Amino acid sequence: MIEVKNLRKSFEGREVLKGVSMIFEEGKTNLIIGRSGSGKTVLLKNLVGLMRPTSGSILYDGRDLTKLSTAQMKALRQEMGMIFQGSALFDAMTVFENVYFPLDMFSSMSRSEKKERAQFCLDRVNLSDAGHLYPSEISGGMMKRAAIARAISLNPKYLYCDEPNSGLDPQTSLVIDQLIHEITTEFKITTIINTHDMNSVMNIGEKIFFIKEGNLEWEGTNQDILMADNEALNDFVFASDLFKKVKEVEIKEIRDQE
Repeated sequence: MIEVKNLRKSFEGREVLKGVSMIFEEGKTNLIIGRSGSGKTVLLKNLVGLMRPTSGSILYDGRDLTKLSTAQMKALRQEMGMIFQGSALFDAMTVFENVYFPLDMFSSMSRSEKKERAQFCLDRVNLSDAGHLYPSEISGGMMKRAAIARAISLNPKYLYCDEPNSGLDPQTSLVIDQLIHEITTEFKITTIINTHDMNSVMNIGEKIFFIKEGNLEWEGTNQDILMADNEALNDFVFASDLFKKVKEVEIKEIRDQE
């Protein structure tokens, strides 16, 4: 579990995060949503230690990130997996070598154990036969799955995903969403996803945090969001006619069941 308490971050006197408090739960997909400039990226960078908050605390199972020594921070980072927006695979390495790389850098496993673990991760994301290929030889969806395999290679307790569906077609996005959700549940990971994808919100949003102008405006599940009485949230999530119709249908079904 990750607990954020009264987190504030300012840049040259301009407050970007304004006392944000939230709890990210283990074994669940926790989604952070909000408009561009709302503070989502700054929040994510503070959570992974790339930025230091102006005040407040970030507790990783009771360990306050803001008070850790350099050695303690290094150890904590090895408990984190990261899926970047552009996959960020090494072009000069094969898919297998990309997954093997963090194991070679940070794991104390034997060489055979590292190879076995890397192959297990590729198998888990349905890339069993793609290990010999280079990133330039695979599709965008396969690259994203390879990035997921690399992110879970060290068996992380915490998984961060920055716009994991960026650049993917709707069908492939659904596959990636489901894969992230399955891995989160299967390995009891605390997963945090920074996203603009409303399909992700509705499909895998077990816990959703809506950030507006540096404040936590709303939180709840993808079921709660359908009945949410928050104008800013509704304007953001149901901006398109398609999602407005989805909400109308879902609300009607819920009321029919009551």
